[in-house]
Amino acid sequence: MAAPAAAERTTDSLLNPANKTNHGSETSSVAPKEPPDFVVDFVVKEVGSDLKSLKNVGELLEKLREENMALEEQVLSVSSSVPPKVSAALCAAEEARCSLEELLQRERLHISTIKHLQGAQPWMDRLGQTFNQVDIIERHLKYLRCLQHIEELSAAVQQCLMTSSVWEAIRAVDSMAALDAGLSQSGCSHLQDFLRETLHFWHKIIKDRLANDFEKILTQLHWPIISPPTQSLTPAANSQEISSQLDLLVTQLLALQTSYPPIWFYCISTPLSQEPPLCLPIQIMLLPLGKRFRYHFYGNRQTNSLSKPEWYLTQVLMWMSNSSAFMEEKIQPILDRAGVAISARVELCRGLLCLVQEKVASDASRLLYDDVLFCHLVEEVLQFEKELRSNQSYPAVLPGLLHLLLDDAILQKWLTVEKKMAVEKMDAMLSAEGAWSSQYKDISDMDELKAPDCAETFMTLLQVITERYRALPCPSAQLKFLGLQRELVDDFRIRLTQVMKEESRCPLGPRYCAILNAVNYISTILGDWGDNVFFLQLQQAAVSLGEEVLQGLGVIELGRLASLEGSLFEGLLGLLDRLKGDMMGRLLEWTMREITENAKPYCQDRWLSLPSQHDQSTMTLSSSACPMMLCVRDRLLHLHQVLSLSLFQLAWQGLAERLDNFLYQDVILSNHFSDGGAAQLQFDMTRNLFPLFGHYCKRPENFFKHVKEAYIILCLNIGSALLLRNLLKESAEEVRDWAITGDPSPESALNELGVYCLAPCDVLILLNLKASLPGQ
Repeated sequence: MAAPAAAERTTDSLLNPANKTNHGSETSSVAPKEPPDFVVDFVVKEVGSDLKSLKNVGELLEKLREENMALEEQVLSVSSSVPPKVSAALCAAEEARCSLEELLQRERLHISTIKHLQGAQPWMDRLGQTFNQVDIIERHLKYLRCLQHIEELSAAVQQCLMTSSVWEAIRAVDSMAALDAGLSQSGCSHLQDFLRETLHFWHKIIKDRLANDFEKILTQLHWPIISPPTQSLTPAANSQEISSQLDLLVTQLLALQTSYPPIWFYCISTPLSQEPPLCLPIQIMLLPLGKRFRYHFYGNRQTNSLSKPEWYLTQVLMWMSNSSAFMEEKIQPILDRAGVAISARVELCRGLLCLVQEKVASDASRLLYDDVLFCHLVEEVLQFEKELRSNQSYPAVLPGLLHLLLDDAILQKWLTVEKKMAVEKMDAMLSAEGAWSSQYKDISDMDELKAPDCAETFMTLLQVITERYRALPCPSAQLKFLGLQRELVDDFRIRLTQVMKEESRCPLGPRYCAILNAVNYISTILGDWGDNVFFLQLQQAAVSLGEEVLQGLGVIELGRLASLEGSLFEGLLGLLDRLKGDMMGRLLEWTMREITENAKPYCQDRWLSLPSQHDQSTMTLSSSACPMMLCVRDRLLHLHQVLSLSLFQLAWQGLAERLDNFLYQDVILSNHFSDGGAAQLQFDMTRNLFPLFGHYCKRPENFFKHVKEAYIILCLNIGSALLLRNLLKESAEEVRDWAITGDPSPESALNELGVYCLAPCDVLILLNLKASLPGQ
């Protein structure tokens, strides 16, 4: 704002002539006043010292006049906008003042409140103490009322029992049980203990009274039934009265149990099972059986023998069987009418199992260092479980005895003993006198696999192990036994390999072939097991659990197992197949060595000088071929007798393939043939060699493709042979498009002759061995 003010003062000084006059009059009386420095500077800047430039004063005045007007307009516009802003500022100031007053009012109120509370604090303290005393008195009053209610219920129970009002007593006990449930969250521990002791006291009195009457009724019904019933379970006299009393007592016992269910029988159950307590009437019925069980199978009784677990296991099974009809006919209808969804027979079995579980758990821990007795106990427990599920129809959802065998120490001992026994049996079966002979060798219909006795005994051993652990309720434990089986199979394979190496000096011997049959038999059985439902379920469990049995497998193998493309025995099958292939190769090499030794005269026969077929009256087998043919026949018969059917199929087909290559290389390609020699070769093959294999297939010539196609070429007449040779030579010398020229291709020409295996170059070699062709 300083610059506009200066400019305004300069303009006034320059534009107002009156000011000059006044100044002039003032100078007459007052000393002249010097103009401000900024005016002098402005004039010097605009006019300068040159008098000629005074002509520009008019323009300067006009310019200053315009600037003055512009400044006036700016002042007016600014002054017009100031009132709204000032108004807004005043409003904001007013609001701030109001807010400040409100805050000050609150502060004064807060201070007065604090002073009031400080003054009233003693009154509040005294009132709080009074309220606490009232609360304590009220809780004491409730406590006393609860005690009074307990005393009243106790007195009511006592009065009901004195008047034989059992149902009323049970209802009073039920009320006590409800009160006990209501006090469960309170901190009145002494009151709870008193209530529970009272409840237990009266419950025991009522239960003892009902149990005494119930036992009398059971005695009249000849319970417990120790031996198989030989007479009617219900006495002829007072049968209706006894039935009604039985019905009443069972119903009252059931009602009493719902109010306060004690567990008398201790059952060793699985960690995941949550079994309900035994039905109270069944518990009372089990008392005499429990006494008998403990009398005979505990203490120093002769019947309590660690070596005879079958005594108490069989006894319990007999009690279950003997009591089944009584439970179904007498107790089950009462339970049904009472609306209790339980099976009387199953409840009795549960109670008896509790006795057996305790006994088995005790005996098993004492037999961990005695292999023989431990094995016997396991066998008896497995047999008991089997009969319990089958004969007694015990539900599968309820635990029996097998879960006792899943204890870490017992399970590990079982695995150790199982392996030890299996290894001992393997040693015995391999060293037995008839280990390498088949027990079905005289029965042709049952001896297709020709498995030696040691292999059959070994697979029976594995099957017995499977049957033992199949019923275990834990897949993880089952997989441990499967791992043991895999280990035993690999051990047996190694033993077979060792024996095979000893017998490899004579692969055609009976023991070597028996080992080969054993390997094939084990491989066949394991392949069948891989498709068995039980092992498929174990496979899925192994994949889901990631058990150690799968360790060492790659991602591809694990994927195959998960998709059920592979099996748990796939690795073992690969090793067995490798051993089988190696043994079969040795067998065929040995056989071919004998055949080639007997075929030397046939290879050196004078094929070029043999007379034509027209010069002979009848064709006969070449004399030089007789040793070879006899050797082939004898070896085929021998292999057919000592090898299983599937192995013999592989053997004669492999022998045919090797013999085909041998005859083609050492007989045909190593000689030149006249027409008579070619005809003789064809006769020897088609009428003598091929029929030896014709006993085992319909078209044996299909397994001698090289020999068959070779004698076809050698037996061609001269004209056909020349045409074929020219065609093959032309095709070998130049590349021609046979489709364009219309001439038959070499391959099509050979196919017309029945030659499919030999290449055109091989056919040219055979044609050059034909002595009757010109140019040979």
